[in-house]
Amino acid sequence: MFSALTGALELCTVEVGRQLGLYAAVRDGADNPADLAKAAGIDERYAREWLEQQAAAGFLTGAFTLSPGMVEVLLDEGGPAYAGPISEFALGAALLTPRVIEAFRTGAGVPYSAYEHLRHGIAGFNRPMFDHLLATEWLPAVPEIDQRLRAAPGARILDLGCGMGYSSVALALAYPLVTVRGVDLDEHSVGEARRIAAEAGVADRVSFTAGDAAAAGGDYDLITVFEALHDMGDPVGVLRNARSLLSPEGSVFIADERVSDEFTAPAGEVERMQYAFSVLHCLPATRAENPVVANGTILRAPTLLGWARDAGYARPEVLDVENDFWRFYRLR
Repeated sequence: MFSALTGALELCTVEVGRQLGLYAAVRDGADNPADLAKAAGIDERYAREWLEQQAAAGFLTGAFTLSPGMVEVLLDEGGPAYAGPISEFALGAALLTPRVIEAFRTGAGVPYSAYEHLRHGIAGFNRPMFDHLLATEWLPAVPEIDQRLRAAPGARILDLGCGMGYSSVALALAYPLVTVRGVDLDEHSVGEARRIAAEAGVADRVSFTAGDAAAAGGDYDLITVFEALHDMGDPVGVLRNARSLLSPEGSVFIADERVSDEFTAPAGEVERMQYAFSVLHCLPATRAENPVVANGTILRAPTLLGWARDAGYARPEVLDVENDFWRFYRLR
């Protein structure tokens, strides 16, 4: 409990540094309270306390410079090691905890739209994986999918539960011949996705729609669902609808949480984190949708494969793709 308290408090101080631009100022040479206060436009007394606390925690050295690796972890948003949004997760979960407590009492939910910090945290945390692994490790694990997207002009992808669109944009950048349509229930996320696609220069091939994944239409060579199926209130309905939208040789490619096939206690670190997210975010957000199923974050492989069979897929399979956080599936 004491260690958990220390970690939670220190993550909040990381978020102070991220939101005020303090890490960037330290990187650029502000290694004392007066310079940090001037560079970041903050009060000098607060600057001194934050610098000392960050050094005590190990994020900075005793000379108030960034510790080795911290540039990549906290400032390089496009890099493979970026983990800055972890602190935003902590803040977002804490801010909504009073509403979750009330939801426990009433059985209601907390709408996804209320989770502003978690929404941005999820997008930022997953972005490095989409940018660096999606087209180099994940899709190449199914060569016929990868080859088709690279060789077939006009191949169409539907990205269900696309959030802020980093997965959709990464698909378009990796496969220049495809068009991508992203669908998500959250209108704020869809608006951000359109901006991100425009900034990446792929808005001519990537479009976004605010809507229910279970009601999406069209005809697609590939349908992707990245860390979103467990949040959907009717997962079998979504998968059944996706099956009806596939071209004859098309596939559904799913990534969802890497957890044990059965409940065990105590669990490993990743599953502990996922359960905490489930209590504080995923289950309340799904309950707010009047769901058919409120699964929560812990989506075990046998459950997902069972949903796929119920939706009419004869050969759902778990793919041999290594990842600390996600397990991958192909449905056809």
